Amino acid sequence: MIGIIKEKLGDIPSLVVVDSEKQKEALPVVLFFHGFTSAKEHNLPIAFLLAEKGFRVVLPDSELHGEREHNVSAIKKQVSFWDIVLKNVKEAEEIKNALDAAGLILDGRIGVAGTSMGGITTSAALTQYEWIKTGVILMGSPRITAFAKTLVESFKNDLDLPVTDEQIEALYGELERCDLSLQPEKLNQRPLLFWHGQKDSVVPFDHSYTFYDSVKQDYKNSDDIRFIKEKNTDHKVSRNAILELVKWFEKYL
Repeated sequence: MIGIIKEKLGDIPSLVVVDSEKQKEALPVVLFFHGFTSAKEHNLPIAFLLAEKGFRVVLPDSELHGEREHNVSAIKKQVSFWDIVLKNVKEAEEIKNALDAAGLILDGRIGVAGTSMGGITTSAALTQYEWIKTGVILMGSPRITAFAKTLVESFKNDLDLPVTDEQIEALYGELERCDLSLQPEKLNQRPLLFWHGQKDSVVPFDHSYTFYDSVKQDYKNSDDIRFIKEKNTDHKVSRNAILELVKWFEKYL
């Protein structure tokens, strides 16, 4: 039986999805980050399929989402997007350390994945943590500084941003530090899967595809980096994407 345990890892409200009979055993771990305006519960179907294959799956709530929403306005959440991503990256290590302290990660086998904002988080986390063994980026961008600049310009046209130009420049500096497209060597041959719909109107398809195209020749084993594109798909993860994610972690984690 697959169990769902609601708990805090570090200080982060999370769901842990795992075979109930193996709840106290060390297992390979998948840390899965949700998308913008979503919450941890929304990815339970993905977590269930992974748990059936023997993984411990951790679904955290991002700042200003789910249990951490605190009735913030939509505008406040929107302008906090990149701060949330950066906090996700920091909290990935908090979650990993909590699981490590409890002896719940088998042989250091931990992978990271996510959808949209969670995929962006995954790409950023790969620049910071060598302990990530493999990643799956579902409709996310590894070109986070370029994407942030595009979003900020569109916000300036539509909103009266409650931040200064100095704060915006400081944010760009923080993002550059976690920008996978600016330091692709940080992949270091780690297996990486991308999935993206070609008609995505939220996160640019070209961001992920052009990055993949530029780094694939750096891999000694071409099977270790893969891009799956779906021709008529917008910003919505397909069942095919979910099944490919599960197969990826089965193979590489």
